[in-house]
Amino acid sequence: MHLGLFLLGTGSHTSGWRYPGAVKSFLDMPALRRIAETAERGLFDLIFLGDNLNADFGSHPSYTLRYEPLTLLAALSTCTTHIGLGATMSTTYSDPFTVARLFASLDHMSGGRAAWNAVTTSHAGAAANFGTVHPDHARRYEMAGEFVDVVKALWDGWDDDAFVADLETGTYVDTRKVHPIDHEGSFFKVKGPLNISRTPQGRPIVLQAGGSEPGTDLAARTADVVFSVVQDIDEARAAYAVLKNKLVRHGRRPEDVSVLPGVMPVVGRTDAEARARLNTLQGFIGTGNALGVLSERFGVDLSRYDLDAPVPELPPSDAYQAFTRVLLSKARREGMTLRDLYSLTAAARGHWVLCGSPETIADTLEDWFSTGAADGFNVMPPYFHEGFDDFVDLVVPILQRRGLFRTAYEGPMLRDQFGLDRPADRATA
Repeated sequence: MHLGLFLLGTGSHTSGWRYPGAVKSFLDMPALRRIAETAERGLFDLIFLGDNLNADFGSHPSYTLRYEPLTLLAALSTCTTHIGLGATMSTTYSDPFTVARLFASLDHMSGGRAAWNAVTTSHAGAAANFGTVHPDHARRYEMAGEFVDVVKALWDGWDDDAFVADLETGTYVDTRKVHPIDHEGSFFKVKGPLNISRTPQGRPIVLQAGGSEPGTDLAARTADVVFSVVQDIDEARAAYAVLKNKLVRHGRRPEDVSVLPGVMPVVGRTDAEARARLNTLQGFIGTGNALGVLSERFGVDLSRYDLDAPVPELPPSDAYQAFTRVLLSKARREGMTLRDLYSLTAAARGHWVLCGSPETIADTLEDWFSTGAADGFNVMPPYFHEGFDDFVDLVVPILQRRGLFRTAYEGPMLRDQFGLDRPADRATA
């Protein structure tokens, strides 16, 4: 199985920073270097950084106060050697040339370990920082499809042997092997080429996390790794099968894309110890931030509803469609109140919470992996460092003994870890 680390400096639990001894800031660079080194010691496939484009003080602490992701990953590339480095950059509030250039630079600097998470930006609050109006869901995905195509074309604009630096002839670049893309589409006009040569991976890996119908269509056509939101194994298996079937319809193989559900593992030496840790974390929750996160997910101000009544009927969200679908399904299935739902959201921002001993955690991950619900997991530690160290030191060895997880990196580049071929350049395609 594949393992990614979803890195939020204060932990994925909304109140993780309050746990005794926990890292309290996403700006603590020594702590972030230690986390990256721990993830590489645990042989994780990649470190992943989400992002937001506005300061929302009612949201998760790590989204309120954070580094810009590409800058942070460039720094972490200097203290790691094998682990992948993935970051979010918006297709709604960026431009293709800049995104292609940034991730090509990271791929060169890291020796072939870069990954771009192409997101459409769900939160409408970002629009005010760019002097524009937030597009609706359908338009955001129309833009995203063209955006990803342009970025990939820019990455392919240099043949592998275009940079020659021939001392005898004085030829620095063979310009016959560098290609403008001359793109003119519905949303973007980009001439190209990039002013950086083809990257070690050929192209950085593309990540995608959209769970709506347009989101899974985009992922099936363009992504190498898909992050998913889950709460129930049967629903996860069904969504996994739908995506794998879509791959085939786009002329791709099921193994071309790895599906990694987000999971927040709360690990204890025993199930009881793990439950006590989770109870401690949950005891820090107030209604403020939890309801703020939940309201953001649903696109509705939930503060006016009775917290101890059943979850109300809510209109469809134009923002986080996968989150709202999964959370509402769980609420209906389990007869949850709104208080139950905001407590769940505070625990892992709507992601799956898995609590137990190392054996319990490993058993559950193996069940999901071996029965067609996942190709691996995007691990979301509740807090750092203990909350992640215990997973690496106690759970990973069990997975390795069972033959479920690597005991050494497959190669120097991120494509090696995911078993992905290097795309051919134009001259050899």
